[in-house]
Amino acid sequence: MADETSGHAAEKQKTGKIPGGVWIKCKNCSETVFGPELEKNLLVCPLCDYHYPMPARARVAMLADEGTFEERDTDVAPYDVLEFVDSKPYTQRIAAMQEKTGLKDAILAGNAEIDGIAVSLAAMDFGFIGGSMGSVVGEVIARTFKRGLEIGAPVVAAAASGGARMQEGIVSLMQLGKTNAARAELAEARLPYIVLISDPTTAGVMASFAAVGDVLVGEPGALMGFAGPRVIRETIHQELPPGFQRAEFQRDHGFLDVIAHRHEIRDVIEKLIRYFTSGQPN
Repeated sequence: MADETSGHAAEKQKTGKIPGGVWIKCKNCSETVFGPELEKNLLVCPLCDYHYPMPARARVAMLADEGTFEERDTDVAPYDVLEFVDSKPYTQRIAAMQEKTGLKDAILAGNAEIDGIAVSLAAMDFGFIGGSMGSVVGEVIARTFKRGLEIGAPVVAAAASGGARMQEGIVSLMQLGKTNAARAELAEARLPYIVLISDPTTAGVMASFAAVGDVLVGEPGALMGFAGPRVIRETIHQELPPGFQRAEFQRDHGFLDVIAHRHEIRDVIEKLIRYFTSGQPN
């Protein structure tokens, strides 16, 4: 039974699909939800509207026109440059995450179409070491921008991350500059960049490519920010407003452009792409 349960969990993470006959206790409202119903509802609780994290492949399937996604960067794999060991060797942690998610690292990227318009698309996977950004995520994001340049297309990125990957040390921190340099080239070419910020998107990822889109679209209740509330409170020695790092607060204070329910995100991004590309010179 244990092997069967772990197998179901692995398959759910890889595909975003929940095995039939499974009941789930919602982590937000504590009510019991039928797994296939949650899946059909794009991993949004039908009772309280809580947005669960989406695996990268499920996110891509939600955003891209059916049958148009062509995965790229499958040759990029993580390397244990520091021979890092915490509770287990980094190499073992990577292998376990690759088996769990079916991904090389915490990102899936490639070419696709959204509403018939070509895009360079990337989606992060929080299930892979907290969606942390190491050398692979940084390289793939940079390549995603460069593909946008090559084909003259908008770039769409779905962010979900706890930040830089500690197991890669300074190499992970170097990705902040690398990704932003590639993003700057896209901006110089006047090609649009749209970011979907999901729960959570924090630290090094929030401080780099996730915060510099032409339009930032957030999911309801998504946590976004650099440091956590406790660290900020202890640094500035002030009480923080309720919900100050949630999507609704960020929108009301000018950081986030729009909040869209998961059922509406594709339509919102379609309209944004149409708006930007209709004004592009031939």
